[in-house]
Amino acid sequence: MKILIADDEPLARKRLASFVRDLTNSDAVSEAADGAQALRAVELDRPDIVLLDICMPGLDGLDLARRLNTLMQPPVVIITTAYDNHALQAYEVQAIDYLLKPVRREQLALALARAKRIAHTGQSLLKHDTPQHTPQRTHLSASYQGTLQIVPIKQIRYFRAEHKYVTARFLQGMILIEESLATLADEFKDHFLRVHRSALVALSHIENIERDPVGRQYVHLNGIEDRIRVSRRLNAAVRRRLKLLKTIKTPSS
Repeated sequence: MKILIADDEPLARKRLASFVRDLTNSDAVSEAADGAQALRAVELDRPDIVLLDICMPGLDGLDLARRLNTLMQPPVVIITTAYDNHALQAYEVQAIDYLLKPVRREQLALALARAKRIAHTGQSLLKHDTPQHTPQRTHLSASYQGTLQIVPIKQIRYFRAEHKYVTARFLQGMILIEESLATLADEFKDHFLRVHRSALVALSHIENIERDPVGRQYVHLNGIEDRIRVSRRLNAAVRRRLKLLKTIKTPSS
């Protein structure tokens, strides 16, 4: 049974690690000091259980839990936090327990016992009458040249399908993600607009739409020079959506 402790406070990690080793008689306990490290540890080591703090620099615990829920075999998550006002969000991200710091040994023992049962049986973390729904992510992550990059969705200008990957473009560069454009279009339909069969653009970053001399239209996005082609098939739908939102002035017919 592999257990990961994610917390930006070294003393809190040390205390929890000591409890976990005593309660489980296991040395397979690893630690992460922030959300990015925790995500990398999950991807590399595949722990069965994650003890997850909420307030961490960069990718916080709730956003990390949402990301973990997209995995084929997500670990069982136990929230450990000093704040008592995130219980509802913890339930929404399918955490099986919510422990307030300083975590008591007896509470941790009960939570770990439940987590072990769930990890061994593979049972759903949600009740059968609860709709199966994964909360919308606020960040995307990908490995680039051996480094894990985490990008807030609000910073992404566009997604473009290229071969078997999708490119996510943001001000500082781009990442390649192994998700279909259709999946992204469905999850982020309130924030991104399909302008081409191979491209989604961020509504909040559209500056204007320009037509070239032969009638082809391109979307300009703030902060970058890239132009994204609007397909003829989607042109009318794009214009309707933008006029409805009144985000930009579309070109005249």
